[in-house]
Parts: sequence; structure tokens; C-alpha cells
Amino acid sequence: MKDQTITLAAICQAAYLVQQISRTGKIEEDELAVLLNSITATSPTNTLAVYGGELVNVKQGLKLIVSHLGDSSSANSHGTNQGNKGKDPELTRYIISLINLERKLIKQPSQLAQLGERIDASKRQLEHYAITSETLVASFASIYSDIVSPLGARIQVTGEPNLLKQTINQHKIRALLLAGIRAAVLWRQVGGKRRNIFFSRNKIVKNAQQLLNTI
Repeated sequence: MKDQTITLAAICQAAYLVQQISRTGKIEEDELAVLLNSITATSPTNTLAVYGGELVNVKQGLKLIVSHLGDSSSANSHGTNQGNKGKDPELTRYIISLINLERKLIKQPSQLAQLGERIDASKRQLEHYAITSETLVASFASIYSDIVSPLGARIQVTGEPNLLKQTINQHKIRALLLAGIRAAVLWRQVGGKRRNIFFSRNKIVKNAQQLLNTI
């Protein structure tokens, strides 16, 4: 359950950062780096190692679990300002869309193999470029566009039109969606299922609260 909670938090966090870029055009570079690095962590020693081995790196996602799956009193007790605003249907749509896209991906062995090859190629670029460089971000974005996006109904990202027109923002959004798919793959690998979100909701929220308390 701990691993399921961490990976679900990562899905939530990717969706949240997509939303932040689409609405404000700004996210912290270290937040972007955590999720982009997770794409290249293909042989981790454990689940948390994918996210730098530190729970603080998925803190935002854990807060979102509490505010979106828990009741408002639970959310407010952990200082999640999202809880004050109630559930965000747009964010929920992004999260569910990522989980659904991953389900389609695992049924396409050839696409999965191609995905692995493209990620390996991006990892080689790390010898010359930083993970958050425009070159790597564009590389991850193209992987998403070429392999993941055609699998099903495209995730319609809404926000400020002027921000969504900017190429760098488009690339960051697609790169983060790829990181969300990576998190969804991990979530499934540690036993996560869509029905768990509904039927084990209280357990997941409790785990998220416990993990937040240790940060």
C-alpha cells in the first residue's frame, strides 16, 4: 500500500504540474527535474528510488491524495490549500486519463518496446545535457507525442491560450504527461488498480497522511 500511495502521488503530481504550466506557465525546475528523472529510472532498487529516494519529492502528490480522495477536514488538517477549494474536476480528469492511457499502452508490446528504445536514447543525451534542458524536455515530449498520444483519446489540456501556444510549455506539458505515464506503469506494477481508488480510498488517504507526517 505504501508503494501504491507513492506512485499514485506521482501521477497526481504530474497532473498538477501540467495544470500549473497551462494556467501560469511556471513550475519549479527541481519539481520538473524529479519527474523527468523518473522517466529515465528504468532499473530502480525500489519504488521511492524512482523519485530520488526522498518522500519530500512527492509531497505535493501526497497532499493532493489527501485533498482529492479524503474529506475536506482531512485535507485542511494537512495544510493542503487545494482542500479549501474542493475537488478539482480538471485535475481528476488528467489523473484518470493518464491511468487509462497506460492501460492501453501495456496492451501494445511493440509500442512498449519502442518506448523503451526511445527512453534509452534520451538517457544517452544526459551525457551532454541537463535533464531539464530544452533539448531533453523536447525529447521526452516527442516520445509522448509519437508513442503514447496516438494510443487513445488525447488528453485535452486546458488553460491560458497564450501560454499553451508557447512551444516550451507544450514540450513541458507533454514531458510531464510522459512522467505521469511512467508513474502509472509503476502504480500498476506495485498492485495499483482503478477500483482501488474507489474501494480502498480510505486506506490510500490514511497512508498518504502517514507519509506526510514523516516528511
